[in-house]
Amino acid sequence: MKTTREISPFANESEVLGIGGLTIENRVDRISLYGSLDITRDQGGLAHAERLKKLLDDIVSTLKAEPLPSSITIKPPEEISNPFAEEGQ
Repeated sequence: MKTTREISPFANESEVLGIGGLTIENRVDRISLYGSLDITRDQGGLAHAERLKKLLDDIVSTLKAEPLPSSITIKPPEEISNPFAEEGQ
């Protein structure tokens, strides 16, 4: 996945956005957020809050723009063999 300054919600499986210690991974069926983010009472905290708000506004706009099912089933990740492993391991 590539780290970007912005993501297009639900558009691909390759974008990752970082805001402070918070990581946002773009997927076609979900947006995954993990880590932590301190929004401090200073200019840096304001910048983090504005980026997070823009991201959430974009996600909500994308979700509202199409008919949605009541729920989806998230498929578990597909396991692939390690291309760097030695044979027999």
